[in-house]
Amino acid sequence: MKLTFWGAAQTVTGSMHLIEVNSQRILLDCGLYQGKRELSYERNLNLPFDPASIDVVILSHAHIDHSGNLPNLVKQGFRGSIWSTPATRDLCVAMLQDSGYIQEQDAIYVNRKRERDGLPPIRPLYTKQDAVEAVKQFVSINYHRSFTPAAGVTATFLDAGHILGSAIVVLDVVEGEQQRRLIFSGDLGRHGMAILRDPETVESADFLIMESTYGNRRHESRDEARQVLRQAIVETHKRRGKVIIPAFAVGRTQELVYALNQLSEAQKIPSLAIYVDSPLAVDVTEIFRTHPECYDEETLALLQRARSPFGFQQLTYVRDVEDSKRLNFLRDSAVIISASGMCESGRILHHLKNNIEDSDNTVLFSGFQAENTLGRRILDGNRRVRIFGEEYDVRARVTRIEGYSAHADSEELAAWVSHFDRQRLKQIFLVHGEIDSARALSGLLYKNSPAAIEIPERGQSFDL
Repeated sequence: MKLTFWGAAQTVTGSMHLIEVNSQRILLDCGLYQGKRELSYERNLNLPFDPASIDVVILSHAHIDHSGNLPNLVKQGFRGSIWSTPATRDLCVAMLQDSGYIQEQDAIYVNRKRERDGLPPIRPLYTKQDAVEAVKQFVSINYHRSFTPAAGVTATFLDAGHILGSAIVVLDVVEGEQQRRLIFSGDLGRHGMAILRDPETVESADFLIMESTYGNRRHESRDEARQVLRQAIVETHKRRGKVIIPAFAVGRTQELVYALNQLSEAQKIPSLAIYVDSPLAVDVTEIFRTHPECYDEETLALLQRARSPFGFQQLTYVRDVEDSKRLNFLRDSAVIISASGMCESGRILHHLKNNIEDSDNTVLFSGFQAENTLGRRILDGNRRVRIFGEEYDVRARVTRIEGYSAHADSEELAAWVSHFDRQRLKQIFLVHGEIDSARALSGLLYKNSPAAIEIPERGQSFDL
């Protein structure tokens, strides 16, 4: 069995790992690489293997950095099945079409500049219709129900507790006389968070591919996160300003809405308008309502009392573009949650453009910001940033909440690994983390595990 890392290697984007076993090729995830525009376009367009040679894809979850290049894979010749949980499939229907639309709009924007420079136009990475074609190849199966994606390979999804439908992938592989178990953690969630169940644990494996996004960081507790959110709203309301929250449409937006609902009911925040301005977030929230099999007991109890955790009096979901534009002229204090979470596309760019130069406002980050993204530049303290090709001064107050992260922190990751049989576990591969984070987690795991720990580079292969 051969394992090659083609994405999320010493970075947090573009998850893509290739397994070659029994003369078959299995791709774990096929995510979009996100970063500098030209590098991202080239890397996403030019896949490092012949897509037609891939026999099957197993998808851990729907986030774009894990699923977002599937339409391109299909467009270039992949004809196999894409296995996922039912909730992941439903989310991908909405998210991949949204991503295709963004690819089309990005190409229009870039081509205007290329035309001025006398350069030939580029094509979108893929289109909305390409995304529709990719969805046709999905095969969904629920947690704990084994399936056979390839000869000699039995797969099972366990609940990763990261976002709706997210999965830990368990692969039991028979190759000749050898039997081995490979675990892919996907992205692991946190214990005790709202809406979703806690991540499940695994007791035994020979090899582990594991995320390390926050391998060097501790998160705030859920209560601490709620207090940071409350404080940002109260203080900004006193200045008659707006709180602008870039948030991923899947998971983070619903988590924030849930928390704001609780704060509002407890009268811990002023009575002010709260807007979720993202057509994708609106669609995703509807998908959340249809998958109670993913909920924890607290959320199920709410639903049984006929109360939705995703709607309350102060909250307005904004789908129409004209309604979104009207938010630019709000005079009263308000909270605006909008995608994308790393400020690389979508309506959040318009809200930042219109609000970032006003010192009465607050930009509140609630999730990880990858290198070379606009969100990272703002969070790192850049005093001037470029939005839609124009420079803006960052005068708004900039702050962050750690406690709403959907990723396990360093202690939670180490605790998850501690459940494995240490004598059986031979090798751990740390992915989906910047190098400092992966090294920190490696040091933490090394103290408690005899397994060899690798931090693979892109394109690096291992014989298992």
